[in-house]
Amino acid sequence: MKFVLNWGRRYSLWVFNFGLACCAIEFIATSMSRHDFIRFGVIPFANGPRQADLMIVSGTVTDKMAPAVKRLYEQMPDPKYVISFGACSNCGGPYWDSYCVTKGVDQIIPVDVYVPGCPPRPEALLHGIMKLQEKIAAESLGDRYQGGGA
Repeated sequence: MKFVLNWGRRYSLWVFNFGLACCAIEFIATSMSRHDFIRFGVIPFANGPRQADLMIVSGTVTDKMAPAVKRLYEQMPDPKYVISFGACSNCGGPYWDSYCVTKGVDQIIPVDVYVPGCPPRPEALLHGIMKLQEKIAAESLGDRYQGGGA
């Protein structure tokens, strides 16, 4: 039963894209016909956070934008996953020394997969999605909801 449930969740990820800067263009390139991540069972544009399983944060998260990112993450139904896409969302990128840039989206929400690069390539996002799908396949929902797993 665990295999069937995880298989269904693994290949039906609805994405809520939180594109904040130039990395969002690379996300859009990944959803186009050349890379086409729909073939992996990833539906690129959910109507809103309440219909999404996966949030992809791409770009520079400022301290002013951080509460909005957290609020939208909290509106997503469980189980929910986050991919941090690009150097800016991973650690602040070239703006890490700025007074108003959050030093990584993991400061405000839990991140499952980090995709490095500035700008990150669409192939890197595809690899990150496959790593997330491997994580979902090995996950136990009982452990997740009883506090034993992530």
